[in-house]
Amino acid sequence: MKKEYDPVSGEEKVVQKRKKRKSDSYFDYSLLFVWIFIMLLGYVLLYSASSYTALNKYNDSTHFLKNQLKATVMGCFVMIPAILIDYRFWRKFHKLIYIGSIATVVLVITPLGVEANGARRWVDLSVIQFQPAELVKIAVIIMTAHMLAKCGSTALKRGKICWQIYSFSILGAALLFVLTSNLSSAIIVLGISAIMLIVAGACKYFTGVILGGIGVGVVSLFFLGQFSDLGFRFSRIAVWRNPEAYMDGTGYQVMQGLYAIGSGGLFGKGLGQSAQKLGFVPEATNDMIFSIICEELGIFGAVCIIALFIFMLRRMRVVASNAPDLFGSMLVVGILAHISIQVVLNIAVVTNFIPNTGVSLPFISYGGTSLLFLMLEMGLVLSVSRRIKRIR
Repeated sequence: MKKEYDPVSGEEKVVQKRKKRKSDSYFDYSLLFVWIFIMLLGYVLLYSASSYTALNKYNDSTHFLKNQLKATVMGCFVMIPAILIDYRFWRKFHKLIYIGSIATVVLVITPLGVEANGARRWVDLSVIQFQPAELVKIAVIIMTAHMLAKCGSTALKRGKICWQIYSFSILGAALLFVLTSNLSSAIIVLGISAIMLIVAGACKYFTGVILGGIGVGVVSLFFLGQFSDLGFRFSRIAVWRNPEAYMDGTGYQVMQGLYAIGSGGLFGKGLGQSAQKLGFVPEATNDMIFSIICEELGIFGAVCIIALFIFMLRRMRVVASNAPDLFGSMLVVGILAHISIQVVLNIAVVTNFIPNTGVSLPFISYGGTSLLFLMLEMGLVLSVSRRIKRIR
């Protein structure tokens, strides 16, 4: 007797339940695959941009690529558990994560702090060396997502609540700026939290103040360049306004990057054929790697890479829209904001649309700490997608 055909048998019900669970399950493979593609493409582009420098400095053309691959392996040890563990687990430790991130920033000014390239922004714990700024970004995302989920959209109509939530990112950004002189990371932290609040439905007063502050900042850039003698940040604004006038000094990097972009034309010189990476463009493997991409792949190749990022961010938006709860939705929105802000700032700096801020291109620029924490964030997004019952 075939029990599966008996309408009153338990076997039939078991089969139906299994089918229902299978049809309701969801995982965003599109997001996973586009991320893998960007990573693989990043390895190729990084090797192309770094091989000359690595060969001359370390006598190994694959030096930077090997380190990036090692960072990827380490990232897998945090990304895979982040995917498998329910994202709501991290909400229980939101205070500990936030306080811990603030503590690591303070460690920069202790003997554990490490100075590199003229800036003291690293912490060496013997087992691992990392930038506290990357931990602060994740901590602010988790803390803000928790507070937004706790308060709800109705409470956000009161400006006091919005500023109370925003104060956590203000504290983190202030410490990063004061203790590590990392203005770019401070701006990113403030931007992440602001976007999360606005998306969650912050009051018009808060949104107006944020947008007004951005407007004042943009307008101020056109007037602050004349105070270039007051410090290197003011000098960067002067360079941004007229890089040709500082060609022999602080404007050298900007001009060489623009030369690389201009010489690439529409379709580029070909992969590996860059001339500017031969010691002309400083930080060609990090902040300025997009200029080498433009030179070798042309405007067409650069647009294709931007399109990949747009597709990845769009998939994140889909996950955020269908998340099981507000915490998961805001968690994904925060990570989406982080990656999008860094992509926009990096490209804007390389093309001289904004003053130089020293921001890396996610998943492509060389940097073990940045890649490790970005992979952790990607794991959290995929964890949210695993908990979606059905997609709209």
